[in-house]
Amino acid sequence: MPRPFRFGLQAKLAPNAAAWRDLARKAEDHGYSTLTMPDHFDGQLAPVPALQAAADATTTLRVGALVLANDYRHPVLLAAEMATVDLLSDGRLELGLGAGWMLTDYAAAGIALDRPGVRIDRMVETLRILDGLFADGPFSFTGEHYSITDLDLQPKPVQRPRPPILIGGGGPRMLRTASRYADIVGVNANLRSGAFDAEAISDGTAENVVAKLAWVAEGAGDRFDQIELQARVHFVVFADDRVGTADLLAGAVGLTGAQALASPLALIGDVESMIDDLVARRERFGFSYITVGADVIDEFAPVVARLSGT
Repeated sequence: MPRPFRFGLQAKLAPNAAAWRDLARKAEDHGYSTLTMPDHFDGQLAPVPALQAAADATTTLRVGALVLANDYRHPVLLAAEMATVDLLSDGRLELGLGAGWMLTDYAAAGIALDRPGVRIDRMVETLRILDGLFADGPFSFTGEHYSITDLDLQPKPVQRPRPPILIGGGGPRMLRTASRYADIVGVNANLRSGAFDAEAISDGTAENVVAKLAWVAEGAGDRFDQIELQARVHFVVFADDRVGTADLLAGAVGLTGAQALASPLALIGDVESMIDDLVARRERFGFSYITVGADVIDEFAPVVARLSGT
């Protein structure tokens, strides 16, 4: 049996507190499962307080980052903030974590950008520390990057043994790592260039996604069936001329229209064709958790209404 569909909404900004609360309530009313936020320095609300505000404005909506960059926070601070959000939201947190990737963030903030392997190693240490700090009793850890000594962090999260962890990735090591540690694995474009550019978009073909899922399965081993697979659909384009629109969009990044229509990064067409595409992709790839941008919150709502929970 395939996992039931659920849908996330990715948002980053609102002009004031009332507008942000209204967005969260609208997401909940439309049936979106989760409100998520990115974690960058390019003009957005800070994710932790904004997610808490969204949780305070709603009753069932889950909240989480897609995803927090590990290099921007010490794991003790991260654990304290995430446990607090989980407590104050009555257990509605999804803890999204990544190794960090956006070059402009690192340059603007003066944070050293280590090679990908080091960033992933550091994230793995954080994952081990989170498990230790969320558990009962004092916790100590000595790693290459972090050291924790007899810390019994309070409060503990409501969700036990911890909130569900989401890790996304586009390369082999990141996806193998994600599938070993995460409850939810986001299969993304490879962002090795440090930007979401044409190279990243062209990496999102159906054929490349099949290879990425093989890395997930390799890392997960026996626990593969326990993992929820998530796709962030970056391009949701409502159009009567589905094929012509796909041809136009794909040409700008060196893909064919057929590749664009088949890519899990894109949905092009009307509500019915999007529903058909999502059902077919769940059958082919296993994606049941679909995240779209806040710019289509209303237009995409009929898809959410039809597929959520099915």
